Amino acid sequence: MLVLSRQRDESIMIGDNIVITVVDIRGDKVRLGISAPTEIPVHRQEVYEAIQRENLRASQLDPKDARGVGKPNKTPDFPTRG
Repeated sequence: MLVLSRQRDESIMIGDNIVITVVDIRGDKVRLGISAPTEIPVHRQEVYEAIQRENLRASQLDPKDARGVGKPNKTPDFPTRG
């Protein structure tokens, strides 16, 4: 792991097109701004891990269990007052 020191408003370049900037430092929290091309997904680690778990779960579904996925729900017909 590469460890770098940066102060507020200083940046780190990753490759030619990803910039990580220290936006704010408050106590033990550091706020980072990340500028990256839209085709490169950027997530917090816990969100990334949740996406990976969901993708793994979805890949293990039996195709018959996925019937109707992505189809709009049919609204039930309710009797109207007349």
